[in-house]
Amino acid sequence: MSGRGPGRPPGGSAGDTRSKLIAAAREQFAARGFARTSVRSIAAAAGVNASLVNHYFGGKEALLVATMELPVDPLQKLGSVVAEGRDGLGERLVRTFLESWDPHREVFAAMLRTAVADPEHAPALDVARNVLVGLLDEALGDDLKATLVASQVVGLATMRYIARLEPLASAPVDDVVTLYGPAIQAVVTG
Repeated sequence: MSGRGPGRPPGGSAGDTRSKLIAAAREQFAARGFARTSVRSIAAAAGVNASLVNHYFGGKEALLVATMELPVDPLQKLGSVVAEGRDGLGERLVRTFLESWDPHREVFAAMLRTAVADPEHAPALDVARNVLVGLLDEALGDDLKATLVASQVVGLATMRYIARLEPLASAPVDDVVTLYGPAIQAVVTG
């Protein structure tokens, strides 16, 4: 009897399978974008069963995040922010965003620059569309509000990390949360 799990190719370890899925997904997301890439096509390109995407990543969204090799996991960070409910969501979102991204500003600035230069092949936009907007839509139950909140967060990132607009670029996190959190909260609560 083989020690391999169902769907894994013979002779492949879990790490090999995970790496093959990430490589296949990275290639397909770049070529077709998130929406037009299926879990089945990724698995087929990796030579494994499609169920392994859920096994290793929990879904296509988490696989997208894994392909980007981000220094923080936006699904985990945003999931906990959204799970606490609507009250104070604006402030929590701004604080979590800044505390997670400030230490890695160059990584995120590069991602945002790529998204602006080539929106068709920008994983950062797929994360914004399918992770951030998706989680916010679940919490708010309103596509427009979710998209508006996401646009405020992306706008904040653009001004802080790419344009480096002062005094925003160097403002302390607490100051930005105090001033900008209520603006986002106004969209959340209507």
